[in-house]
Amino acid sequence: MATAKLYSSTGEPRGTVDLPAVLFAQPVHRQSLYEAVRCFLANQRQGTHDTKTRAEVVGSKSKMFKQKGTGRARMGQVTSPSRVGGGRAHGPHPRDYGYKLPRKVKRLALTSALSDRAAAERVSVVEDIALDAPKTRAMAALLHAMYLAGRHILFVLPPGGDTEFKSLRNLDGVRVLRSNELNAYSILWADQLVFTQTSLQGTEEVYA
Repeated sequence: MATAKLYSSTGEPRGTVDLPAVLFAQPVHRQSLYEAVRCFLANQRQGTHDTKTRAEVVGSKSKMFKQKGTGRARMGQVTSPSRVGGGRAHGPHPRDYGYKLPRKVKRLALTSALSDRAAAERVSVVEDIALDAPKTRAMAALLHAMYLAGRHILFVLPPGGDTEFKSLRNLDGVRVLRSNELNAYSILWADQLVFTQTSLQGTEEVYA
């Protein structure tokens, strides 16, 4: 049974809590992790790169000089790719690099990433946080009390919780996701995963 340290909303240790074995105690499937990370990064590409072909370059479209009698190599348009300032042959053009993984592969990658972090004792659970207004200083103090300041942290919140989300999003090295938005790339990016008790239950309900 995988376990994680439990902290209060102010960062005080409160013992340990059991993690759902169906998510945090599974074999690590490296190939699915590779496929998930590759797919995630491909979907982040904007694909807005573009080069001009010889038809798009501004320049004369007429033949530069006559075909014979000059002693020079024959030459066509000034926009030819073989000349400086001409178009580019077979250059990149706008395209969509995104693609989708099978649902089972995504689920296998997610459980593999969670299980890897749990096996390395990089998962923590915090009691539910209730803030009246966004307070970045309060969340920074919480992470400092948990000795997590200065590390890459993925903080998982339940759906909603806008106040907590706004309190965390400006902290350096902290990424915030909802419990129904988890992905293998963000989990592997983080040095430490921090769940609230409600978000841990939500993660089990959605992915288990």
